Amino acid sequence: MQSRLPLPETSRFDAAQRAVHDSILSTRGNLSGPFLAWMHSPALASPAEKLGAFCRYQTGFALVESELLILCVAAHFHCPGEQQIHEPIALQAGLSPEAIANIRAAASPVLTDERQRLLHRLATELLATHRIGDALYRQGIAAFGERGMVELVGIVGYYAFVAMTLNAFEMRLA
Repeated sequence: MQSRLPLPETSRFDAAQRAVHDSILSTRGNLSGPFLAWMHSPALASPAEKLGAFCRYQTGFALVESELLILCVAAHFHCPGEQQIHEPIALQAGLSPEAIANIRAAASPVLTDERQRLLHRLATELLATHRIGDALYRQGIAAFGERGMVELVGIVGYYAFVAMTLNAFEMRLA
């Protein structure tokens, strides 16, 4: 990763950093994204890594759905690092190149799946207004249930944290 924050060398990690490093590698296979920045504070990195693993791999959403939410966050925060990491994953998960490009451009993507359209609307409204209006909230509850809505907000919130980290330290794939 390129970064204006000096990134710690894994060969110089202390025991706390090594423990977080090993946990990250066990779920993701690499330290791309914000993890190297967070490694400056292992006490922050450890719970952030665990929350991220939940948001990415353990919610009730299909991979294409969670990646759609992540791309909404990346577009909202104009975060190239998050886009570089998650656009290929979204494409492989089944999101069309056109939908990905439209989301990046903050345009309405053509989504044939009703759940995806609703997820996009929920995420973009939450990001734009910091709330979800009553009518859209009721639609979200009907489609995803209470657990799904909590997990949706969790994904959006976590990846907002990721985007702010990547943007603050100008982190991008090399």
